[in-house]
Amino acid sequence: MKWLVLLGLVAFSECIDKIPLRRVKTVRNTVSGKNMLNNCLKEHAYRLSQISFRGSNLTTHLLRNIRDMLYVGNITIGTPPQEFQVVFDTGSSDLWVSSIFCNSSTCSVHVRFRHLQSSTFWPTNKTFSITYASGKIKGIVVRDTVRIGDLVSTDQLFGLSLVEYGFEGIPFDGILGLNYPNISSSVAIPIFDKLKNEGAISEPVFAFYLSKYKQEGSVVMFGGVDECYYEGELNWVPLIQVGDWIVHMTDSISMKRKVIACSGGCHAIFDTGTSAIEGPSTLINNIQKLIGATPRSSKHYVSCSAVNTLPSIIFTINGVNYPVPARGYILKDSRRHCYTTFEQNKVSSSTETWILGNVFLRLYFLVFD
Repeated sequence: MKWLVLLGLVAFSECIDKIPLRRVKTVRNTVSGKNMLNNCLKEHAYRLSQISFRGSNLTTHLLRNIRDMLYVGNITIGTPPQEFQVVFDTGSSDLWVSSIFCNSSTCSVHVRFRHLQSSTFWPTNKTFSITYASGKIKGIVVRDTVRIGDLVSTDQLFGLSLVEYGFEGIPFDGILGLNYPNISSSVAIPIFDKLKNEGAISEPVFAFYLSKYKQEGSVVMFGGVDECYYEGELNWVPLIQVGDWIVHMTDSISMKRKVIACSGGCHAIFDTGTSAIEGPSTLINNIQKLIGATPRSSKHYVSCSAVNTLPSIIFTINGVNYPVPARGYILKDSRRHCYTTFEQNKVSSSTETWILGNVFLRLYFLVFD
């Protein structure tokens, strides 16, 4: 069964101050104005007919923009609640935070879960290991009460890290995965799926609005869509399969009306846990040359004045163009030098695969169904 992801241009109006739980339009009402839903119902009747259209209780949870690189939000675990700052990550499925038993250097700067202080804590005999692009963790699987704003998941399985590699200098205490259950490394039901199964979320959707150039204003919303955060249409894109947020990018990646990648079709993964736009090394190197970027250390740099003259790079997905302008794919480092946000990915696949991280997601509102 194929599920759907939606894309729309982010709104430029400031719709930021939100009551955490509020009534909004359902996905049906949001997209039906231009006959898009009818087309989707014909194409995917097996899926959309199962969604409740009576209304949606939307939980809007604030995120913080950290240097345009990653977005974090607070959750609590335990009774009484202990607060943690986590990345809401569509690229993974597991929730984990650091344990007081973790002796890795990175754990010393994290808030660590103190299990003896929680009256609802339960251990298990399971262990887990997760490898990310930026590092690796190992730990144990436990149970406790987890809260995301007003959403409460009791007896939630999650991980406590005992060993962490490669997360030096990254300002978060853990990761909350929002991908499908079948890619979970801890064999735990992801918290969104558990909340959905228990009826805590009226519609099985979540969405991201990621702010630009400032810390405040970003949100993740659960159980519905708030149209305040985007303008124009939401475009339905079918997933390749249940098991990852990946779609066929059957069209192209182009610049100045010339195809520069994905000429024979490729895959695209939408990943809120990745800051950059990542692609195959040969194609990424070609893009760096086309925009005149010079390698230095681990990054490719351009003159900051080039932001005003470099062309947009256009990702065409399901017949719709999604331009990424130079001001979107060029950032400044701590010394105010400008670097590109195109990076080589480590995806092992027979098909050309691109990871569209926060560089892309800041420009386009995404709903994950």
